[in-house]
Amino acid sequence: MSEMINNREYRQKVLKEIIMELHNGKSVEEVKPRFEELIKGVSAAEITEMEQALISGGLPVSEVQRLCDVHAAVFKGSIEDIHREPESLKAAGHPVQIFKQENRELENLIEGKLAPLLDRIKTADDQDTISKLLEGFRLLLEVDRHYARKENLLFPYLEKYGITAPPKVMWGVDDEIRAAIRETIRMLENYGGDREALLGKANEAMDKVKEMIFKEENILFPMAMDTLSEDEWQKIYDESPEFGYCLITLDAPWKPARVEPAEQAKMEGEADERIVRFDTGAMTHEEINALLNTLPLDITFVGKDDTVRYFTQGKERIFARPKTIIGRKVQNCHPPTSVHVVEKIVEDLKSGKKDHEDFWIRMGDKYVYIRYFAVRNAEGEYLGVAEVTQDIRPIQELTGEKRLLSD
Repeated sequence: MSEMINNREYRQKVLKEIIMELHNGKSVEEVKPRFEELIKGVSAAEITEMEQALISGGLPVSEVQRLCDVHAAVFKGSIEDIHREPESLKAAGHPVQIFKQENRELENLIEGKLAPLLDRIKTADDQDTISKLLEGFRLLLEVDRHYARKENLLFPYLEKYGITAPPKVMWGVDDEIRAAIRETIRMLENYGGDREALLGKANEAMDKVKEMIFKEENILFPMAMDTLSEDEWQKIYDESPEFGYCLITLDAPWKPARVEPAEQAKMEGEADERIVRFDTGAMTHEEINALLNTLPLDITFVGKDDTVRYFTQGKERIFARPKTIIGRKVQNCHPPTSVHVVEKIVEDLKSGKKDHEDFWIRMGDKYVYIRYFAVRNAEGEYLGVAEVTQDIRPIQELTGEKRLLSD
C-alpha cells in the first residue's frame, strides 16, 4: 500500500513539474518526452488533484487557467479513463447524458456547418456565406446555457466536497469561450472584408469549444460521477430548466432508480406554520415566503460567513438563481473575472466602511438597479449582505400622475 501511495505522490509531483515547465516557457514538444517516459497513465482524479495543489500552493487561478489549453493538449491521448460509468448514470435524461448530448450537437454544428463555411470564406467571402456563418455562430452561442448549468448547478456540489480548483479554472475558460463567440458574431455583423481576422477569431472560438468538450468528458464528468449522489443529480436535473438547454430538447423525463433522503427535505418540502414574531408584528412561514416572493424585487441574503442563505423567487426574475447556490460561498457564485469586485463589496460592508453599494446596468430591454446593503442587528453587529435587484426601466418611464384605479 505504501508503495502505491508513494508512486501516486511521485506521479503527482511529476505532473506538477511538467506544468510548471510549460509555465516557465517550455513548449509542448519539449516536455512530451519526459511526460511519455515517466507517466504511464493519468486519471481524471489526478489532474484534478494537480490543479488543486497548484492553486493551493499559491499559483493564481488565472495562471492555471492560462495553462489549461496547454496541459489538456499534452494529456489528450494519454488519459486512461479508469472511471467506469455506472449503469444508473447511463440513462437518457441524466444530467451527464444531457451534457454529453449537447456536446455531440455542438460538434455537429462545428464540423458539419461552421468549419465548411470557414473553408469557403477563404476564397469567397460573399454575403450569403457571411449570413450563414452569422446564423451558425448565433447557434453556437447557445453553449452559454450549457456552461451556465455547469457553473451554477454542478460546480456547487463539487465545491461541497472540497473540489474547488477545477471549477474556478473551468469557469474562467468558459468566459473566454463566450467572449470569443460574441466577438466573432460582432465581426460577422460588421464584416468589412478582413477575412484573416475573422478566420482567426472564429477558429479560436471553435477550437476552445472543442477543447472544453474534451475537458468536460475526460476530467469533469468522471470526477463528478465518482463524487455526487443520486439525490444530488436529481436536484441538478430539477433545477436545469431554469437555465435551458443547448441545441437540444429533452425527449423524456429522468428519474433515478433510488433517491437518497435529502438532508434539507424538511426545509424545502413541507410547509412550516410556526409563527415568526417581528418587532412590529408576527407572520407564519407561509405568509413570509409568499410576501417576499410577491415583491417586484430579486432579494438574496448572504450570511456573515459569506455563504448564500436565501433568495426570493418572484414571477419576474432578473438573474437565474438555482437552489444549489444555497450554502455556497458567494465568491464561488461569480466568474473569476469579477470575484475581486464581490470580495471588495463584502469587505467594505463587513468592516463598516460602507453601508451600501449601488450599480446600474443595461441588460437588453431592462435597466437593472443592483444594490448591496450591510445587514446589522440592533447592536450594530454585522449579520450579512442583502442584494436587491430591480428592473427600474418601467419606473423611469413614468410621467404625470395616476390617481384612479385601473379598469
